[in-house]
Amino acid sequence: MPKPNLAIFGSGPAALLAAEQLCKHFDVHIYEKGKTIGRKFLVAGKGGFNLTNVAKDEALYSQYTNNNIIKEALKQFNCTQTRSWLKELGIPTYVGSSGRVFPEKDIKPAQVLQQIKDKLISHEVRFHYFHEFVGFDDKQQPVVQTESTRFTVNADFYIFALGGASWSVTGSNKDWLQPFAKLGIKTIPFEASNCGVDVLWPENFKNNYAGTYLKNIQVSAGLKVRRGELTITEYGLEGNALYPLIPSIRSGLKTARLNEIHIDLKPNNTHHQLIAKTKGKKISTKNYAYEFNLTKTALAMTKLFTPKENYISPERFVEILKSLVIPISALRPIEESISTVGGISLSEINNSFALKQNPNTFIIGEMLDWDAPTGGFLLQGCFSSAYVAASNIRQLAASTNP
Repeated sequence: MPKPNLAIFGSGPAALLAAEQLCKHFDVHIYEKGKTIGRKFLVAGKGGFNLTNVAKDEALYSQYTNNNIIKEALKQFNCTQTRSWLKELGIPTYVGSSGRVFPEKDIKPAQVLQQIKDKLISHEVRFHYFHEFVGFDDKQQPVVQTESTRFTVNADFYIFALGGASWSVTGSNKDWLQPFAKLGIKTIPFEASNCGVDVLWPENFKNNYAGTYLKNIQVSAGLKVRRGELTITEYGLEGNALYPLIPSIRSGLKTARLNEIHIDLKPNNTHHQLIAKTKGKKISTKNYAYEFNLTKTALAMTKLFTPKENYISPERFVEILKSLVIPISALRPIEESISTVGGISLSEINNSFALKQNPNTFIIGEMLDWDAPTGGFLLQGCFSSAYVAASNIRQLAASTNP
């Protein structure tokens, strides 16, 4: 009996895991618009190649917005399963800081990608390069475009893993939204996530402090709080303490012209402990850096956003140190962001990641409207959605051809 046919559009991490899960029992074809697979996977690896995160249960689920369907997928395929899958492919991993999981040292992103590709090739998965998905025909079957022709792809099952809209250098864009919208599928415009924010710095501050850091701090936006560090840039702020707060900041910017974050510059000291440093002393503003152990950058930023009457009062200055208010004017553009939120609404798919209007078509990865911070959570969400989709495709195929 011939194998069922599976067409996968896109070749990022979600697409590759789905292909690997199904390649033994399906005739798998991967359609990639570029000349190589996994380009975004390789670019992501340049910034620290965290493949997943060891967070569990609510510590894991709470990282994701619109998380009900993602939560169920994470329950089926979490960090433990991801690491086991990678180990079977010959990619051992270790746990680094903040629970992030990396390939063992000296294993490069290109090597990880090649190991996956070799496995797929060994099971006769066929890669079709320079084949771009451009829409659907009148029977709602996918159409691809090559340099010389355009044709309909006929298969028993389809997986779309076309990614989000950031990092266009890797081939990502929002062009695929329109074909799905024409089918009556609800799509949501893409927005930047895991990105920097704009702060209207005075020129002298920008000139003196762009490129410097605020380390060992705690940042909050709304109810979200994260420790880490921030980088001062010419346009505003970047950093791992900021990225998990972007959904809250984004929401705030939609309801007001200006939003804000709060920075605790001394998270390891209580308000009482800092006040104690001022008791019985005549502390001048010139001694703030020494008395409160502040860097030049932290002191300059505090002074910038503190009224003079509060700055010259040590007691009031302590209050500012514990909650320095920074006004945010905008998020950075999608092109600069690490990831995006938006895409196909989760209301259009069921828990198997199949389209409700077409149960043989599955949508996985960043194409869907969910969000998560960096640190391995983005990739894990992609892997989990791919695993669940692959599992359900196997079940559908078995019920069709018992």
